[in-house]
Amino acid sequence: MTLDQPFQIKTAHPISNVPAPAQPPRAGILIRCEPLPYERAWNLQRACRTERAADRCEDLLLLLEHPPVFTVGRTTQDQHWPGESRLTQESGIPVIRTERGGSITYHGPGQLIGYPVLRLYDFCAGPKAYVHRLEDVIISTLAEWGIAGHRRERLPGVWVGGNVPSKIASIGVRISQGVTTHGFALNVCLDLAPFSYIVPCGIADCRVTSMTALLGEAPEMSAVQDRLAHNFAQRFHLEWTERIGPDRFMALTEPSPATTHEPLPPHATHPQGVT
Repeated sequence: MTLDQPFQIKTAHPISNVPAPAQPPRAGILIRCEPLPYERAWNLQRACRTERAADRCEDLLLLLEHPPVFTVGRTTQDQHWPGESRLTQESGIPVIRTERGGSITYHGPGQLIGYPVLRLYDFCAGPKAYVHRLEDVIISTLAEWGIAGHRRERLPGVWVGGNVPSKIASIGVRISQGVTTHGFALNVCLDLAPFSYIVPCGIADCRVTSMTALLGEAPEMSAVQDRLAHNFAQRFHLEWTERIGPDRFMALTEPSPATTHEPLPPHATHPQGVT
C-alpha cells in the first residue's frame, strides 16, 4: 500500500465506514476489458486517475486479466526474488517494476484483476479501511461459490484454509491526490506454477491457491466478474450507471481540435458527488 502524501480527511465530506441506508448510491462507471498487457492497463489507470482527480468523471472499477507478468512492488526485497534478469531467463516471463505498495507477485490469464479508481475520502476513513473493504468484496464473492475466505492479521489479501492457509487473492494499492489506483487480484483459474519462482507477496512459505483448485473445476470468469462487480457496488454503495470498454474511455479522454474533453458520464448531475 503506497501513499504519495499523508492521507487527509476533508471535514466537508463526513465519513462512515458503512454508508447511511437512506443515502442514494453514487453513480459509478464499470469498465470491463479483454485481457490487456500490464503496461496498457497501467496507462489506462493513469488516464482514469487524471479524470477522477479533476472531477471530470465518476468513480470507476476496471475489471480485466493480464498476459503473464511479474510485477515488483515498492516493498520487494532481494530475498523475495532472484533478480530481474535471472527471473526472466528462468521463467520466460517479463518483469515490470510498479508504483504500487507490496512486494513481487505474478499475474496471468485466469486471474481476475480489479483496479478501482475512487475518490477515497468519499468511501473510507483511510487506506486501511479501504483495503478492509476490498477484502470484504472478495470474501463475499468467494462465498457465492461456497469458498470460505478470511483475513490474516497484518497480511493484506484474502486467504482460505485453517491450520495451513493459502492465499487466493492479493491486494496492493496506491493513493495519489486522494484517488486510488492498482487494487486486487483474485485467482480464479490461474496457472499457479509461476509463483514457484518467487516469494509471493514477500511472505515466506506462502502457499497460493485458486478457485479452480478448491472447487475441482473452473468457474466461468464472466460469472465471477459479474458477481464481483455486483458485490463491489453493494459494498461501496455505488450504482453502475455506465458500462463501457477501455477503448471508448481512452477516446473520451483524448483532446480533440474542438474541445479539450468529450464529456464522460457527467459527475455534476449527481448531487451526492464531490463539489
